[in-house]
Amino acid sequence: MPFTYSRTVRFADTDAAGIVYFANYLSLCHEAYEESLAAGGIDLGAFFRDTGLIVPIAKSEAEYLRPLGPGDKLRIALTAERLTEHSYTTRYEIHRLGRPEKLAARIRLEHVASSPAKRERVPLPPALVAWLESTH
Repeated sequence: MPFTYSRTVRFADTDAAGIVYFANYLSLCHEAYEESLAAGGIDLGAFFRDTGLIVPIAKSEAEYLRPLGPGDKLRIALTAERLTEHSYTTRYEIHRLGRPEKLAARIRLEHVASSPAKRERVPLPPALVAWLESTH
């Protein structure tokens, strides 16, 4: 089942034109991602410290469908899916709430589990695998 995260657009999210800066859509998605991991029982500080791995984004795709501005209420829906033994994708739909609700953006990110010490890919740890299974 998709994880949902609610948020209000802040002035700091926007550019000089008063709309959300394109890169900040990724920041909004990352907030939803962190909340989803925490809701899945992953203690973020302990997870990275204890596993000794990192999970960088290897690919990103974004489709911007309508502008967002300060005060807009958002619902961000996240789903995730395992791609390989080392990687997974997260997909986000950002909706501007109101009447009518409007889909504002679709974002897709690919993450790869890596060992910074070895500089190579590593298998996804069980906690991430369990989280992935809970998000689709």
